[in-house]
Amino acid sequence: MSSYCLVAPGHPVHHDYHEREYGFPQRDETALFERLCLEIMQAGLSWELVLKRRAGMRAAFAGFEVDAVAAFDEAERTRLLADPAIIRNRLKVDAIIENARRIQALRASHGGFAAWLDAHHPLDKPGWVRLFRTSFKFTGGEIVGEFLMSLGYLSGAHGPDCPVAGRIAALSPPWMRA
Repeated sequence: MSSYCLVAPGHPVHHDYHEREYGFPQRDETALFERLCLEIMQAGLSWELVLKRRAGMRAAFAGFEVDAVAAFDEAERTRLLADPAIIRNRLKVDAIIENARRIQALRASHGGFAAWLDAHHPLDKPGWVRLFRTSFKFTGGEIVGEFLMSLGYLSGAHGPDCPVAGRIAALSPPWMRA
């Protein structure tokens, strides 16, 4: 069983994410964008801190609605950097706003974020990292790997002995179809 599968069940912060989101396939643009933003915010910090600040980040980033975030201007950026409910890192905030704009562009080029992911699947982790680094901001290896694992594009979210793994397998995540 993965280490996350050992600590998350029953944990007051990690339980729901482990049981209902982590590793489950997702197609909704807002959910995909939120997950990418959370992974960006987590860089250098604990996942627990990110999950504790998640509600504040949802409120601050307009529910992670891509078009709303893409329209953020300097006043919105200043507001975000002053908001104690989020992780206030200028590079991360700037990347999230810019990445919303890049996801808008994926609608024209691929029909959306999920279709873009599908168009490039399957890739190995190094291939994904190269692709993300040329397509998005603030997307290093750990961010990309966790983002894709959390959505079922890469294996490893749950250990084979974790009860959640069976529920995910029944959904035929992309890594199982590769």
